[in-house]
Amino acid sequence: MKKNCTAFRRAFAWSAGACLVASAQAGGHFDVDDAGTLDPGQCQQESWISRTGKRPAALGLHVGPSCRLGPVELGVSVDRTSVPGERATSAVGPQLKWTFHGQAADAPLAAALSGGVLFDVTRGGRAGGQLLVPVTWRPLDTLQIHANLGADWATGTGARTGRGGLQAEWAVNDTLSLIAERNRAFRVWTSRVGLRYSLTPLLSVDMSAARIGAGDRRENAFVLGFNYEWSRR
Repeated sequence: MKKNCTAFRRAFAWSAGACLVASAQAGGHFDVDDAGTLDPGQCQQESWISRTGKRPAALGLHVGPSCRLGPVELGVSVDRTSVPGERATSAVGPQLKWTFHGQAADAPLAAALSGGVLFDVTRGGRAGGQLLVPVTWRPLDTLQIHANLGADWATGTGARTGRGGLQAEWAVNDTLSLIAERNRAFRVWTSRVGLRYSLTPLLSVDMSAARIGAGDRRENAFVLGFNYEWSRR
């Protein structure tokens, strides 16, 4: 069972890091993305580290710069996943996001189309990717509901699996937001709770704890992320 759990842990860490296209703006490391994009002329750097399971734990590292160019947000995702005693895996690829409805920051309803391709550079550049439709509903000034529907393509095999999730984001005040979500990807359910804290208007920290899978294959994961935004002007 230990070997099977390690394989599951490695597979989840890969999906949570390399196979999930980085969220554009407020998504951060969370599984469910919002429908927003950066403002014109703005860029952002999202980075996070993750730890999944224990003895041995799978460690993940993500770096994802992106910029608003015309009507779309373009970025690059760089991910590395490692399990002690095994070869680390790395993936690199472009990503794109377009908010086609409700582009205003306070729009009551917004919808976007996002997608990306990732190349497994550890194993000869085998490609995988994701296509996603994020929708954001703002019933209150302090509450946002995000819903996702899409699909993932595994690197190497190209096997397609569906993806879907729901997230609630509550702004306690101008600096602190609480987040809870339920998401299914790669045929695995994940429940996650976390927070985002703004150190400055352009610098924020987010962290979360998650429970992945069920039964004997259930694992816990913890993520710490940093997000920095700047202007090209």
